Amino acid sequence: MTSFSGWRAPLLALTAVLLLAPQTAAAQDPGGFPPPARTAATPDRPSYDVSLRADADGSHWTGRQTVSFRNAARTPLASVDVRLWGNGTDGCGTPDGPPPVRVSGVAGGTPHPLTVGCTALRIDLPTPLPYGARASISFDVSITVPDRVHRFGRDGAHRYLGNALPLLSVRDERGRHLDPDVGFGESFHTLAGDFRVALDHPRGLVVPATGTTTRHPGAPGRTVTTSVANGVRDFAWAAGPFGSKTVTTPGGVRLNAYWTGTTTPEGVANALKESAGSVDEFGKRFGRYPYGELDLVMSDTLDDFGSMEFPGLVLLWTEPEESGAVHEIAHQWFYGVVGNDQFTEPWLDEAFAQYASQLYRREDTTTCWEDQGAWPSDTAALTRTMGYYGDGHRSEYVRVVYIRGACALSDLERVLGGREMAGMLRGYVRDHWLGVATTADFKRAAQAATSTDLGPFWTEHRIH
Repeated sequence: MTSFSGWRAPLLALTAVLLLAPQTAAAQDPGGFPPPARTAATPDRPSYDVSLRADADGSHWTGRQTVSFRNAARTPLASVDVRLWGNGTDGCGTPDGPPPVRVSGVAGGTPHPLTVGCTALRIDLPTPLPYGARASISFDVSITVPDRVHRFGRDGAHRYLGNALPLLSVRDERGRHLDPDVGFGESFHTLAGDFRVALDHPRGLVVPATGTTTRHPGAPGRTVTTSVANGVRDFAWAAGPFGSKTVTTPGGVRLNAYWTGTTTPEGVANALKESAGSVDEFGKRFGRYPYGELDLVMSDTLDDFGSMEFPGLVLLWTEPEESGAVHEIAHQWFYGVVGNDQFTEPWLDEAFAQYASQLYRREDTTTCWEDQGAWPSDTAALTRTMGYYGDGHRSEYVRVVYIRGACALSDLERVLGGREMAGMLRGYVRDHWLGVATTADFKRAAQAATSTDLGPFWTEHRIH
């Protein structure tokens, strides 16, 4: 998970947790999609239409979800996989009850039993879907918010529903992506799509959500919050008695701030200041922020897991001195705009978000690589998978992915030159706008920016 919510003090906190337990012409419209990738990732161009109803305090949501999609592969598509990532922590349930996310009443295909710890649902289509054709499936959804402080959990009267909504999985030249949730970090890999989500809830609940949100009266005592989001990889929301205010940055991005009753005014003010500054600066540096508005859901009691990014919405553990806003907002570009397989190549979003955060804070990283000393192990490398970290190397995760990853990018900047590095990254973002990038893509982009052979650099920094 992106529990990492900043640089200095938050990094130490996360390490302890892990050890112990202006638009350019090239920037595409956020509603557009790139042409089919060379990897023929499929099913692509998904469109999610969701209607959910909450109970009295937002702990339980039920309703119906329809997903339409296109087959981008040259071979017919016989089935699709739906990931129930909300079950990643609890698996198939506990002695106290079933898994938190359940799907039933499937239409448009035949479901198989859940696999991968009840996080993967394979649905056979009635007939194989030809290349370029569209189809849809629909199903009933039941979501129970777990009783834990977490990105999918609760804290007092507040509910957080990150990774709660079922999403289509990806298939490409590597096959079906059915990687497990290793219990920390992210294992997610999704393609950008469009969402329309209607959330019917008690009037007393404030519901921040991904996308552009409108609210209108529902049944007596209830409100329907409808969010529309285009070109996003995930959809998250929260519910509770949040305080709120809206500001617009000098660059024109609408920031909707929400906070709990215990969040200090200093924490709210600092998070808003850092959010406004960083979203505008990153827009100039990497390409216009594409999602219209950004919800900042703040609390000073999220220290159990830190902060977390979702497209158009971030959960922020606030501190008066420094929030995790800058790092999480950088993720709007690195994971949001430029997607990656977060299980296979976690450094492609975490290291890049951390490097962007250091740029924003004008940190001196001249000796950061040398300051790290020896690698934590002979097998450590920037390009290790979450499977590696989950298999006995958890203590290396932050030290390598975040710290060494960001330092490697700072070192690369010194090799290329500041202006060249900035131009390369802007082109890299442009070329993979709302698509998916790999380490090989990044290495090609970097090598094209210099006549210097970067082979020794990749070797030294273990970017394989």
